[in-house]
This record gives sequence, C-alpha cells and structure tokens, in this order.
Amino acid sequence: QVQLVESGGGLVQAGGSLRLSCVASGRTSSTYAMGWFRQAPGKEREFVAGITWTGGSTYYADSVTGRFTISRDNAKNTVYLQMNSLKPEDTAVYYCGTTPSAFVRMGRRYDYWGQGTQVTVSS
Repeated sequence: QVQLVESGGGLVQAGGSLRLSCVASGRTSSTYAMGWFRQAPGKEREFVAGITWTGGSTYYADSVTGRFTISRDNAKNTVYLQMNSLKPEDTAVYYCGTTPSAFVRMGRRYDYWGQGTQVTVSS
C-alpha cells in the first residue's frame, strides 16, 4: 500500500502562483513515476504533469507547458508542482498518483491516488 497526501492548494488570482506538494509513504519501491492530474467540475480527470522516480524525466500536458514545473525530492518522498501564470481554466481539484508503468500520461495506469487539493483561480 502507498499513501499519498497532497497540500498547497488554495485561492489565487489569475497570473499568480501556487506550489503543490505530494508526500508518499508506505511501499513505494514499485513506483516508476508520480504524476499530477486534475479534475474540474463536470469534466474528466486529465493529466497535468509527471516525473519518473529515478532519472527524473518529466512530462507535461500542452496546456501547462511553460507555466508548470514538476520536481521531486527522493529523500523526502515528495513531488512538487510549481504552478505559475495561473489561469481561471486551471481551477480544479488536483490529485497526485503513483504508477508502476512507463505510461505516465495514462491515469488508468496509476494504482494509488491522494485525496486531492482544490485550486481555484479567480479572474
């Protein structure tokens, strides 16, 4: 079992920044990558960013490339999502997850999820 706890969400004005954190605990030895997904009301969960646990390769959705940065601290079992130049369309619940798969962008390949953290961007 892996437990994931997200934090860092909140209310911010358009153009502002937030940094999300996700702390993993438990049996993380089989984790290939961690990712951030988001779900807005009435929409499906979508991939935002991912990072491999060793090597640190990163992946981004087109909608956030150049604005968001994913990083990791292996010693702390923590993944971060730095979000800059936020837009109202970034408003969603953000979830982090772990996957043993190389298909980092595919949510159905993830085996554990956190409870989510709300990000609201006002215009």
